[in-house]
Amino acid sequence: MKKNTGIVWLRNDFRILKNDALIYATQNHDHVCAFYILKKKDFIKRSAQLWWLYHSLKNFKKQLNQFNINLEIVEANSYKEIFEKIINKKNFSIYWNKVYEPDFLLFDMKFSNVLKLKKINFKIFKGNLLNEAHEIKKNDNTPYKVFTPFWRTAEKYYLDKGFSKEQKIKISKKKITFLDQSINLEPILPKKKWHDTFEKFWNPSEETALENIKYFIKNSLSDYGNSRDIPSIEGTSKISPYLAFGQIHVETIWEECQKIKIKNNGYRKYINEIGWREFSHSLINYFPEMLKGNLRKDFDDFPWQENKKHLIAWKKGMTGYPIVDAGMRELYETGWMHNRVRMVTASFLVKHLRIHWQEGEKYFRDCLLDFNEANNIAGWQWVAGCGADAAPYFRIFNPILQGERFDPLGEYVKKWIPELSNVPKKFIHKPWEVAQDVKNFEIGKNYPKPIVKHEEARNAALKAFKSLKK
Repeated sequence: MKKNTGIVWLRNDFRILKNDALIYATQNHDHVCAFYILKKKDFIKRSAQLWWLYHSLKNFKKQLNQFNINLEIVEANSYKEIFEKIINKKNFSIYWNKVYEPDFLLFDMKFSNVLKLKKINFKIFKGNLLNEAHEIKKNDNTPYKVFTPFWRTAEKYYLDKGFSKEQKIKISKKKITFLDQSINLEPILPKKKWHDTFEKFWNPSEETALENIKYFIKNSLSDYGNSRDIPSIEGTSKISPYLAFGQIHVETIWEECQKIKIKNNGYRKYINEIGWREFSHSLINYFPEMLKGNLRKDFDDFPWQENKKHLIAWKKGMTGYPIVDAGMRELYETGWMHNRVRMVTASFLVKHLRIHWQEGEKYFRDCLLDFNEANNIAGWQWVAGCGADAAPYFRIFNPILQGERFDPLGEYVKKWIPELSNVPKKFIHKPWEVAQDVKNFEIGKNYPKPIVKHEEARNAALKAFKSLKK
């Protein structure tokens, strides 16, 4: 086998460590070449991620050069277009890691059949999950719809498998090309210039991902149970964009967490976040219909409202509710939003404004650097009450109380809404109640009045929810 060429199809796996397809190829072939297929239409509604993709490809290309492995980036309208060329070549074997989304897994199955007919050697490896997406089932062989029993079973299943010896990538004997049509990286960057600010906050590389997770575990994991809800401090790992693009494998995160001696509540809460990611991927593969609509079909008749003015105000962080607006502005400037605030902003859209969760999901998809189909769809349906193990619709976050509880001094709000910098902390989450003169602040002038009243919106949402039971 070593005489022919090993080619590795990269998707969301820009890493050396625990990249099974890449490692296997280098251990079984003298000459290895990697390639990435850019389908720009896949990023039409994910423009922020084009920035991360550009830097991921640029950084990983340099990283692979150290192993004499060429990374070819080819542009196409479909995978079929490239693979029709590949299968007509000779003396190669092809390898790739799974992506746990129904369309990707379907392609894997169809392409595998083609390779078998052509008698081309190939191998598909486990992707970036602890367990395969279809491995975890109940005793009656049906899928879980509730997180806690799912994760209890999944965690035990993963631990019972045991851990194989860590394999390492080998240096290729000679750097080669395989497709001979690699494109220039610069045009990949999104046309929107708002992404320029991302460079102040992120460095999309495997090295940074490993540094960040080790720093977080050493310095912040023990307090994670409490600090994860406070958006004004660095209480979370911010590892999600690196996971989304595979700069780090979830098994690496798991193993780093196991190194700590005292596994307290912070450890358990963080490990559970890994569990939610596993749960989301299980859901979209057992219930692919939720990728296009409500998992709970009774919500198909929910009386959503169409209000472009309100939707635009929400997107721009101009709802008049500071904790909501701060979150939306953080998202736009950094490509990321604190998880507690994600729940608050999402709840405000679907419950206070009664705008369909799919509108929020689309906007997050476009702006989030850590966008992942399973996490985003499952998360929005959880907030809206129409998904698996979802928060009940009648659980409506009060944006004033959420702000007062998790940002009591208004530090997070003032960071992202400078026009509120002189508002006293007593009024920071309800600035419309400011009675005395405040320098450089006038409600309705340099910061909007609330676009809806909390109590009225809450009552309307509850009334709408009750209509489903008739």
